[in-house]
Amino acid sequence: MGAAMRKIQAGSALSAFGLGFTVPYLYVYVAQVRDLGATTAGVVLAVFAMAALVVLPFSGRAIDRRGPVPVLLVASLLAAAGAFGLGLAATVPAAIGSAALLGAGTAVMQPALATMIVWCSTPVTRTRSFATQFFLQNLGLGVGGLIGGQLVDTSRPDSFLLLFSIEAVMFLVLAAIVLTVKMPDTATLPGARPAGGQGGGGVRALLGHKAMVQLCVLGFVLFFACYGQFESGLAAYGTEAAGIAPSTLGVALAANTAMIVAAQFLVLKFVERRKRTRMIAAVGLIWTVAWLIAGYAGLGHGSQAMATAAFISTYALFGLGEAMLSPTVAPLVADLAPESMVGTYNSAFALVKQLALAVGPAVGGPMGASLHGPYIVTFVLFSLGITVLALRLGKRLTPEQNQPSLVTKPSVIVARHEPERRETAAA
Repeated sequence: MGAAMRKIQAGSALSAFGLGFTVPYLYVYVAQVRDLGATTAGVVLAVFAMAALVVLPFSGRAIDRRGPVPVLLVASLLAAAGAFGLGLAATVPAAIGSAALLGAGTAVMQPALATMIVWCSTPVTRTRSFATQFFLQNLGLGVGGLIGGQLVDTSRPDSFLLLFSIEAVMFLVLAAIVLTVKMPDTATLPGARPAGGQGGGGVRALLGHKAMVQLCVLGFVLFFACYGQFESGLAAYGTEAAGIAPSTLGVALAANTAMIVAAQFLVLKFVERRKRTRMIAAVGLIWTVAWLIAGYAGLGHGSQAMATAAFISTYALFGLGEAMLSPTVAPLVADLAPESMVGTYNSAFALVKQLALAVGPAVGGPMGASLHGPYIVTFVLFSLGITVLALRLGKRLTPEQNQPSLVTKPSVIVARHEPERRETAAA
C-alpha cells in the first residue's frame, strides 16, 4: 500500500470515528437534551438523510470535472461546520440547518474517497483497498460509538458539545490529510483524471450502460434488505415478535461489527480468487438463512434464550455478508466506469444506497412491528432476489471485471468500459 493510499485510508477511518461519536445519539440530543421535541428530532434525522439525496446527483459531475481532492475538501469543511453547529444548536432552525450541512458533507465524502482510492489503485489491488476501507470505517464507527457512549450525559448539554466538537475536528483532520496526498501522475483508468476540466458522458450515458443499471438495481436490493432494516424493521420485529430486550439490540449490532472486523481479511483471501458476482450471489443465500433464523426467533415459539441467540446470530450473518460485499461491489462500480466518469458512477451508486436507506425503514418499520410473518417472507424473497440479480449481472461483465485475479500483471485497460461495443455484442 502506497503512502497516498495509507493517508486516504487513515482519513476515511478518522471521519467514520467522528460520525460514530454522534449519529447514534442524534435523536436523543435533539429531542431530550435540547428539549426540541420528538417531532423536531424526526425532522432533523429526515433532513440529514434528504440532504444526501439533494447533493449526490451533482457531486459526481463535480468530482469528474475538478477531481476528488477539492470536492472532498469542501465536503469535509461543510461536515465540520454542520457538526459544530449541531453542538451549539438550541433552536429548531439551527438544528435543521446544521443537520443539512452535516448530511450533505458526509454524503459527498464517500464518492470522493472512493474515486481517490480508484486513482491510487489498480484493478488488481482495488479489491483489497476497498475491503481495507470498509474494515477501517466499521472499526472507526464502532470505537467512536463506544467512546461517545461513555462521554454523553443527557443532563449535561456540554457533554454533547464535546462530542460534536470532536466530530468536527475529525472532519478537519480529514481535510488536512487530503491536502498532503500526492495523487499519482497517471490514473488507474485511461483518461480518468479530468483533462482541462472536462468530464464526459453524464447521467444519460450512465443510464445507457446496462451493466451499471443492473448493478444499481442489485445495490438497491442489497441495501434495502440489509442496512435499511438494521435499526428499523428488524429492530421492531425483534422487540415485538421475538420479545428481544432493547439492550439486546446493542449486543446484536456489536455482533455485526465484530463479525465484520474478525472476518474481513479472512474472507478477502477467499473472495479475491473468485468471481465477484458469484460472491454477491452467495451473500444473497447467506442473508436468506439469516432471515430464516430471524423468523425462528420471532415465530418459532422456542425459549427466550434461544430466540435471543437466534436474533444475535441474524446480525452476525449479516456482518459476514457485508464482509464479502466490501471487496466486490465498490470495486466493481469503479471497474465499470468509463474513463471520465469515475466520480459520476461512484456518486450514482452512493445515491442508490441512500435511497435504499430512506425507503428501507419506511417500508420495513411498520411491517416488522405488526406484520411479522409477511415481513420475514418479504425479506427472504428479497435475499433470494439478490442471488438471481447477481448471477444475471455476471453475464454482462468481462472476465476481468468479474474476476480481477485473472489479470497476472497490473494493467490499466482491463477496467475500461466501452458501452456501445458491449451492448452491441449483447444484442
